[in-house]
Amino acid sequence: MTDYKTLIDAETWAFIEKTNSCYPPDTIDYTIAEQRAIYDRMCREFFAGYPQGVTVETTAIATPTASIPIRIYSNAESNSAAMVLYVHGGGFILGGLDSHDDVCAELCARTGYEVVSVDYRLAPEHLHPAAFDDVLSAFEWAAKTYDCPVLLCGDSAGGNLCAAVAHATRGHIKKPAGQVLIYPSLGGDRSRGSYVAHADAPMLTLRDIEFYLNIRTGGVDRTGDITLSPLADADFA
Repeated sequence: MTDYKTLIDAETWAFIEKTNSCYPPDTIDYTIAEQRAIYDRMCREFFAGYPQGVTVETTAIATPTASIPIRIYSNAESNSAAMVLYVHGGGFILGGLDSHDDVCAELCARTGYEVVSVDYRLAPEHLHPAAFDDVLSAFEWAAKTYDCPVLLCGDSAGGNLCAAVAHATRGHIKKPAGQVLIYPSLGGDRSRGSYVAHADAPMLTLRDIEFYLNIRTGGVDRTGDITLSPLADADFA
């Protein structure tokens, strides 16, 4: 049994304990509605507010299949060298514009870049590839709307979606200038490596990962689908 208290520094461990107090490790055993309510309460517990000089506008991108809510963060001291398209985490079933509100505001404040947060459709109401399609549409909108380079940024499930969109848009006339993937879910062989060695790690277990994948796909085997698992691609150019 791995002693994670010897592997993880005190500051991070304190964060883990606070998270677990708001979002218990057995939360995946609750209904989806209950999980979302618990997650939203946790995010409010951590909410740090907006840094000075950051303003926001909530609007939507109209597409042929869906209206995608977005939130645009602007800095009084703007930096037009790039813009950030931010894609939130939450296991593809949780989160939205409010869950990562202060995260996006801080990114805007620290970089000066305009940040656009994407409220993609969630499972199980909308199975894969709905979330991927929404983020791809948001990228195409950003590429047309902004004159500057587009940076993809996302955590967890959002990191997965950013990587998949980066792969899908390599041939785009205005392909992403870069991607910032924060503890991304990228696929891989779940029978080996850290999937086994750290199957019961704090905050995210192999059981959690299997649960989210099953919900996202509706239980359908999507092995080899690079829009679902970017590591399944054969080309990483």
